[in-house]
This record gives sequence, C-alpha cells and structure tokens, in this order.
Amino acid sequence: MTIFSKIIKGEIPSYKIAENDQFYAFLDINPLQKGHTLVVPKLAEPEEDYIFNLDDALLADMIVFSKKVAEAIKEYTACPRVAVAVLGMEVPHVHIHLVPLFKESDMNFSNPKLSLSPEEMAQIAQQIAEKVTLS
Repeated sequence: MTIFSKIIKGEIPSYKIAENDQFYAFLDINPLQKGHTLVVPKLAEPEEDYIFNLDDALLADMIVFSKKVAEAIKEYTACPRVAVAVLGMEVPHVHIHLVPLFKESDMNFSNPKLSLSPEEMAQIAQQIAEKVTLS
C-alpha cells in the first residue's frame, strides 16, 4: 500500500482539494508554489505507478478531473497557467502534479520547496476547494 493509498483512505491526513468516486486531489506537502496539488486515482491493489498503463477511460477521466481542479487553482492564485507534470518516480502510485505557473522556472522540481504552516496549508486547501466544480 502506498502513502497515497493511505491518504485516500484517511489513514494519513491531507489537505483535500476535491474528491469523487475515482480521484482524490490534495495539496502537495512540499509545494513548489502555493496551490501545488496532486491528483491521484483511487486504485485497487496493486496500485499502478505508470500513468500510461491506466485504462484509456480512467486516464481520460483523470485528465478531465485534473482540469477542473486546475481551473480552481488558476482562479485562486491568479496565475497565467497551471502546469502539469507526471513524474511518478518518488511514489509508486500514478499521480499528476498541478503547479501554479507564473514563469517557466516555477516548474523546476529542483527549486527549493515552500515551507508553509499547517494553518496556511489548510486555508489554501479550503479556498481552492471552494472554487472546484466537479459537475
């Protein structure tokens, strides 16, 4: 079981942005930018760690779910773009990074990560979550 599976099940706390029956979106605890969010599928065991091994319909649904979350992030941060990254090397569970982008270098994963208080993380999550429209 991966750390993301434990987050989805509520065994590990997270700063939830959005959720439906297929996906869970939550703030990255080591964000590149305020609002940096991870989108993960709710997968049965064993978890899949490579996005292009997902069933086509699930992959398509994940992109649409991510788009709705990205729209909320863009509105919250007033960034010109929300960047998308699929790396998947650090946690063996498919996930999409959504990162507010003000300049291209904002997406450099070797940049120092932000250090935000739990209160600030909770506030960011709540404010983005209020803007997500899943229907």
